[in-house]
Amino acid sequence: MTRFIFITGGVVSSLGKGLAAAALGALLQARGFSVRLRKLDPYLNVDPGTMSPYQHGEVYVTDDGAETDLDLGHYERFTGVASRQSDNITTGRIYSNVIAKERRGDYLGATVQVIPHVTDAIKEFVTADVADTDFLLCEIGGTVGDIESLPFLEAIRQLGNELGRERALFVHLTLLPWIPSAGELKTKPTQHSVQELQSVGIQPSILLCRSDRDMPAAARRKIGLFCNIREEAVIPALDASTIYEVPLQYHEAGFDREVLRHFGLAPQAERAPELGRWHEIVRRIKSPEGEVQIAVVGKYTNLLDAYKSLAEALTHGGIANNVRVRLNWLESEQFESGAPGAFDALDGAHGILVPGGFGERGAEGKIAAVRYARERQVPYFGICFGMQMAVIEAARSLCGISMANSSEFGPTPEPIVGLLTEWVRGNMVERRGNEDNKGGTMRLGAYDCLLKPGSHVRDIYGAATIRERHRHRYEVNINYKERLERAGLSFSGMSPDGDLPEIVEIPGHPWFVGVQFHPELKSKPFDPHPLFTSFIRAAVVQSRLV
Repeated sequence: MTRFIFITGGVVSSLGKGLAAAALGALLQARGFSVRLRKLDPYLNVDPGTMSPYQHGEVYVTDDGAETDLDLGHYERFTGVASRQSDNITTGRIYSNVIAKERRGDYLGATVQVIPHVTDAIKEFVTADVADTDFLLCEIGGTVGDIESLPFLEAIRQLGNELGRERALFVHLTLLPWIPSAGELKTKPTQHSVQELQSVGIQPSILLCRSDRDMPAAARRKIGLFCNIREEAVIPALDASTIYEVPLQYHEAGFDREVLRHFGLAPQAERAPELGRWHEIVRRIKSPEGEVQIAVVGKYTNLLDAYKSLAEALTHGGIANNVRVRLNWLESEQFESGAPGAFDALDGAHGILVPGGFGERGAEGKIAAVRYARERQVPYFGICFGMQMAVIEAARSLCGISMANSSEFGPTPEPIVGLLTEWVRGNMVERRGNEDNKGGTMRLGAYDCLLKPGSHVRDIYGAATIRERHRHRYEVNINYKERLERAGLSFSGMSPDGDLPEIVEIPGHPWFVGVQFHPELKSKPFDPHPLFTSFIRAAVVQSRLV
């Protein structure tokens, strides 16, 4: 019997609903339960795939090729449960499905309305494919009071009634702001937020109160009294020095115990969960044996949520090597001038990473950063776009192809990187064209890659075949492979059919690897991705040389 936990938020956004859901999932797992996590997003986009990183942050990609909200990355990193296309849905997708059914005549001439047709579609999504799961945790995006969230709130209200208290729980996350002039935490925003939730028919059973300091007992009693919640179910959600401390903090505050008691699982609530690996992760983060500096040369560095999984994967590499990873976020355009001192920001780096991205802006700066890493023997890691820029740099500098470029930036006589128009997925051939829709038309999801015997990456992975997640529209042109290899660039990972370059490396360099896929999407604190572990290990070696 699956139990459903619905997590809503109020007062302001970005309080940490996704982290709360992920941390609770980890705590329930530590008690021996199976979990699945889902996200309802209120925006009208069908998925976040066409949204600017400045608008939405990172687009997280699942094995089955879904472009999803970045919170699904938190879910996977904290629980290790692989997300699927069925774990994230938007208002746009719900309405698209409902309208498609209406056009087909599925509603038999009925007037199509938000209630029951839209809410039924939401409920169908929430309850699908959970037969073998003990707990389904469902996060509702946005904040209570947003007009966009109303259909989702109505749908989970209905589900609460249909499932009953023994199978449904509502958790609400709010803000307790500290007002310096008054010298106290104010409870009124939380009271108003709960009242707003109650106005749509939902009574939360557990409150998570986000604050930057301890909540006084009097404030806890007051919130419980005014919000019609047991005092013990008013849980402090304190700021943490690392997100991986959040499960431990929530456990100390009694969050998981209150959840189990709500469902009548008192014996399990009293049994101590196995949290040893979380204590070890936090210990390594807080008490490392050393430190390395990694320069990340990107184009969305003004909004670090655009690189959320990347930052976490680098942290995981630090955990594996028991070192702190200091990230220096650098706008790639600053390296395009070629002026004296332009590369000073890279001089102290023990490793340089160029991440994914789209468009021409900043591309030449990324190519310059690649050249710096190659010539100065600094460990280099290129991911997706970062691999493509590394190949273009090699074509220009090592092969003498001065006009080498990507067709993504416009017509070029030497398309080292070109539009991917056809590839194999399973037993099917997928095709794309310039005029196709932009949403959902990239090479998305997990694909196999064959590693070259004797290559550096073969040693890193310890396997001949790997499977990694992709999200890109352009590929390295296989027609240049022989010339580039003669110049010293090794194509050490290829698609099974041998047509698509997946990994390049430079033999003899301390560490120089470019990958077409996104390894950061599969890294976890308790299972760091081998490429990030190896990259940070190389940075540790570099730190001893400089």
